[in-house]
Amino acid sequence: MGKITVLEKDVSFYSQQQEEYICLTDIARYKDVDRSDYLIQNWLRNRNTIEFLGIWERINNPNFNSIEFDVFRKQAGLNSFTLTAKQWIEKTNASGITSKQGRYGGTFAHRDIAFEFASWISIEFKLYLIKEFQRLKEDESQRKELGWDIKRNIVKMNYKIHTDAIRKHLIPPKITREERNLVYATEADILNLALFGLTAQEWKDNNPTLDGNMRDYADVSQLICLSNLENFNALFIKERMDKIKRLEKLNSIAIEQMMILTTDVTKKSLDIKTRQLLEN
Repeated sequence: MGKITVLEKDVSFYSQQQEEYICLTDIARYKDVDRSDYLIQNWLRNRNTIEFLGIWERINNPNFNSIEFDVFRKQAGLNSFTLTAKQWIEKTNASGITSKQGRYGGTFAHRDIAFEFASWISIEFKLYLIKEFQRLKEDESQRKELGWDIKRNIVKMNYKIHTDAIRKHLIPPKITREERNLVYATEADILNLALFGLTAQEWKDNNPTLDGNMRDYADVSQLICLSNLENFNALFIKERMDKIKRLEKLNSIAIEQMMILTTDVTKKSLDIKTRQLLEN
């Protein structure tokens, strides 16, 4: 749970599946501290609000209950029509608005919806909310980019250790430059297969419009893991372990480390075809 300050009012937010949800309750408190829930209900009973929420859900939520939505849309605008956030969520299976209980509870909404609600509360507040939120996301982006660059440099430094082990223990004397480069490329692809599940050429064939290589598009977790794999491979090379055995061990290490570094990693395995290619 994060927090930003807008016109001296604290506004909570949280991230879910790379999407931000902002607290409508906090936004409503800018206008009336004691009647935030009432303001949200008044906004929800508005016909324009219902139309906006319905369109948003249809675009972003495949499980949206359009039948229940049509019922609300027909009733919207009538003096007798009332609607709470809880009713909207339960009846329509909405994903754009959520409700949290407890100390940091309240009604939250996807930022698209939260900005729309902020317009209804105060145009000035909405503009400052967007400005502050953009500043926050820019700061986060810069920190992530800095972290990515640091990890990328670590990989580059470890790569020197890795190539030194190749030079000393794998490359025979008096070979051509082409043969030497082929050895390096083969060893690089052992790491690629262990972590990414495909060779550099296979990645390039699958991504013809992208510049660079797969390592340039790796996330921080993958770069950390790759850095560790390079060290392990250098050690295995010094121990004279054959490349098939090294590939199996490196893949096992990659799976274990990526499961620790991220909770959303699919276990990679080496297929028979890949192993046969390496054996050749």
